Amino acid sequence: MNDSPTIDTVLVANRGEIARRIIRTLRDQGIRSVAVYSDADVAAPHVREADDAVLIGRAPAAESYLDVDAVIRAAQHSGADAIHPGYGFLSESVALAQACARAGIVFIGPSTLALEIMGDKAKAREHVAARGVPVVPGFTAEGLSDAEIAGRADEIGYPLLVKPSAGGGGKGMEIVSDADGLGTALASARRIARAAFGDDALVLERLIRRPRHIEVQVFGDSHGTVIALGERECTLQRRHQKVVEEAPSAGLTVGLTERLLEAAVRAAESVAYVGAGTVEFLVDADAPDDFFFIEMNTRLQVEHPVTEAVTGLDLVALQLGVAAGGALPAPPALSGHAVEARIYAESPERDFLPSTGRILRFAVPRGVRVDAAIETGSEVTGFYDPMIAKVIAYGPDRATALARLDQALAQTIVLGADTNIAFLRQLLANERVVSGDLDTGLIETLLPVRSAEPSAAMIAAAKQELLRGTGRAEPRLTQDVLFRRSGGVWGALTDTDARAVAFLTDAEEIVESSSDAVGGVIAATDADGAIWVSEDGRSMRLRPVDRRQRMLRRLAAQRPVSAETAPEARAPMPGSIVAVHVEEGAAVTAGQPLVSIEAMKMEHPVLAPHDGTVHLLVTVGDQAKRDQAVATVTPVAVTPAETIAPEDIPEGGTA
Repeated sequence: MNDSPTIDTVLVANRGEIARRIIRTLRDQGIRSVAVYSDADVAAPHVREADDAVLIGRAPAAESYLDVDAVIRAAQHSGADAIHPGYGFLSESVALAQACARAGIVFIGPSTLALEIMGDKAKAREHVAARGVPVVPGFTAEGLSDAEIAGRADEIGYPLLVKPSAGGGGKGMEIVSDADGLGTALASARRIARAAFGDDALVLERLIRRPRHIEVQVFGDSHGTVIALGERECTLQRRHQKVVEEAPSAGLTVGLTERLLEAAVRAAESVAYVGAGTVEFLVDADAPDDFFFIEMNTRLQVEHPVTEAVTGLDLVALQLGVAAGGALPAPPALSGHAVEARIYAESPERDFLPSTGRILRFAVPRGVRVDAAIETGSEVTGFYDPMIAKVIAYGPDRATALARLDQALAQTIVLGADTNIAFLRQLLANERVVSGDLDTGLIETLLPVRSAEPSAAMIAAAKQELLRGTGRAEPRLTQDVLFRRSGGVWGALTDTDARAVAFLTDAEEIVESSSDAVGGVIAATDADGAIWVSEDGRSMRLRPVDRRQRMLRRLAAQRPVSAETAPEARAPMPGSIVAVHVEEGAAVTAGQPLVSIEAMKMEHPVLAPHDGTVHLLVTVGDQAKRDQAVATVTPVAVTPAETIAPEDIPEGGTA
């Protein structure tokens, strides 16, 4: 590599954990770093850790991190001579690469040609197929009417995968089981693609029923060299978002691995690739000798740390060297095994809906690598991706790496927002995962995720946290004692046991404690007076309730359950209203989509609770809170049957 790079200052056009990770390498290389941030990220860790920082816009990504002009102005203002786009946002933006060229700024990424070809899934398919790389049967829908698309879809056969031609990360992808669902999938995919990428062109492909997702890390330099740094297993995913990744893959044959690496290098060489890139393939789990090109991501990947672990390379340092004109080293031999788990701010028990909030406590174990977007005190908002951290474990073999990752997750503490940590531990313990029998549908076999009751130690820790918040010692009384918490929430001690405290879980279950055995549970109180507890990687939010609230809930539980549904249609998660599917005053049926809410790269429809007439309470662009009513549906009154005169009744009939 060139030890004397000409790059002195790099602007990092990203946020969160990838911005922090890039800044870390820049510091190690003695290169000045400049962060950019939106007004939602004023206090974000990456802003503080950079040598300089520039505000570029408002919280919505389209008004800040996706604004090419604002990024270029920030680079010029700060004196940056290079821009590193990270991943996501502008990392595969032709417009940013072109703007950098016009401004005389080094774009730490591939050429415009590579971005144009590989950044468009339809072009990429045709391009690599012409060079002998196998592709999944399918077609581009650009320029076709919906009727023409339906005809081509019938020719390919169902099930089909509909996905935006631009962009990546699974955003906008829709699975269509039959012709009846095609129209809805096309509309949804176009809407999401237009909002996320500014381009609603689509690609439709045959859906392989038991695919494995394998990707190859490639690197190219300006001297014509392209190398492969091994493959990664990215099969464990849901909603096309990766959850757990590992390097090398779990049990591919040597012959297949060699063919994958050769095909990846051939695809990168076809566009004279320079920099870090990833060529992604599907391997049929039922026919493991078959593989198909999916796409090439022309950037660094979220899961690049597992490749760094088994190669011993710093891929960001490699990017910097190549961007400065340096030559690539020979590919190193791979050693050991690495596994990465993505920690998302989401609630698996609520169908993985996004979670937001202020992080009351964040702590990670030693002995593993943790790339985190958050720290204690950080705010998790609904404006950006829900991934808040990555935990990466390394070992001499796969079994050891999996065990170390599980242990690390058990010791990871996140209080203040729901996370998927407990689910990750469940996933890693699954016998199919342990044996390496993987396909992209595996996670779906573990759903739905059931709500678990808090342990006795968690409740006891919550009780101690509640008492500590009052500034009172443990009471010894023979009658009820009520005490006020912040936010007007009440806690209660009962006369049957002066040490017992009752809490309400998010699953609306009353839990009580008379135990003082806290063990290793960590607890903290949020601004609403609710208490968060964490034990072995599992966290819960418990809300103190008083004796009257408990009594009312118990009485309600004894009454017959009404068959009627509430008139309100409520937001299942915080987010932005991106679509309204019905008109004010329209007649709707139970289960009909009323509005769609988007948060953290996820779109979710809110459905009518029953038949009736709809009254809309929101419009497109509004921000909704979790459980906020977005519409009401008034049942249609039943009109009594008209009275029929006796002479009008047919012979032998009845009224």
